[in-house]
Amino acid sequence: MTNSAKLNQTMGLQRSSTSNKQKVQPITKVVKNDENSVDLSLASITSNLHDISTPNGPISSDLAYNSWVVEHPSALGSFDWMMKAAKGKQVVVFLDYDGTLSPIVDDPDRAFMSDEMRAAVREVAKYFPTAVISGRSRDKVKEFVQLSNVYYAGSHGMDILVPTGPLNPCDAKNHTAAIDKKESDVLFQPAKRFLPAIQEIRTLLEELTRKVEGARVEDNRFCISVHFRKVRDEDYGILEAKVKYVLENYPEFHLTLGKKVLEVRPSIEWNKGHALEYILDTLGFSSSSDVLPLYIGDDRTDEDAFKMIRSRGLGFPIIVSSTPKDTKACYSLHDPSDVLTFLLRLARWRKASSSSRSLAQIWGPGNLPRSVN
Repeated sequence: MTNSAKLNQTMGLQRSSTSNKQKVQPITKVVKNDENSVDLSLASITSNLHDISTPNGPISSDLAYNSWVVEHPSALGSFDWMMKAAKGKQVVVFLDYDGTLSPIVDDPDRAFMSDEMRAAVREVAKYFPTAVISGRSRDKVKEFVQLSNVYYAGSHGMDILVPTGPLNPCDAKNHTAAIDKKESDVLFQPAKRFLPAIQEIRTLLEELTRKVEGARVEDNRFCISVHFRKVRDEDYGILEAKVKYVLENYPEFHLTLGKKVLEVRPSIEWNKGHALEYILDTLGFSSSSDVLPLYIGDDRTDEDAFKMIRSRGLGFPIIVSSTPKDTKACYSLHDPSDVLTFLLRLARWRKASSSSRSLAQIWGPGNLPRSVN
């Protein structure tokens, strides 16, 4: 069975190979267990779309969005049969931060997650290996999340701290890995050699953008974010030109666009998808067909993680969006409040189904995350 077929089987959906939009095709198969049965057909899913809502009210009635949701069913509306697909398998949870665990805000330094969200992530991490993969620096995202029972990957996956394990084969020119002497953890930093250039670029960007009202340069250690959420529309072109001007002298870096942010990153073959795969490998899950990675994210850099899950053929790629967008995700959540609801349901599901299993059994010996300062 191909990876694509495996993924569709996990989803409970089949996709037409003849449509450019890859429209979901209805199936009539009913998955049964000893207690009950559930209809996994698209017709069943879409018939309940009007029942899907967020804590703030019903999902937008906009026809384009509702049509998009048919292509990317709600992870809340699909939760029961997603968990049926996960029964007997090891779910590993990966979470973006901004726009997923916290709302998008004007001031990036005030992108705080709620106490309720923190409690939900803490509860999920009791039952599943859990990692936060963010574009922020690893230290910054850890400062926001404030949990010691999750793994952290910063700089879009270019700064990872995980337990000691087998290292991926790496291009020696670009990738380095070092053992943290304080703890028996692997500090994996594939862009370490670019640090001097990154600091030079940051200094130049701060100088050149100082007069662009509302612009903000954020040092994320292995990448640089230039925020323009507060920049006037008529000034955006000036800001973008200044950033591109700086990069003309740094050909080993490239520019990407996120949600009201320009990202300067080293041009290496490494992204959030590679980070997801690396963490799975280090935890000993790389070759297992019984592992289902679940990734929730909202921005363009999360697409790399969605693609990685699809290439594996098994897993749950979930996008957070209140508007239609092109995505490799198979499921959707409307906003961070939906993410909170989903995580709470996920923790309750595992707690109910595995109350007799110990945390060590769930994570595996030697793989419990440590609190690292």
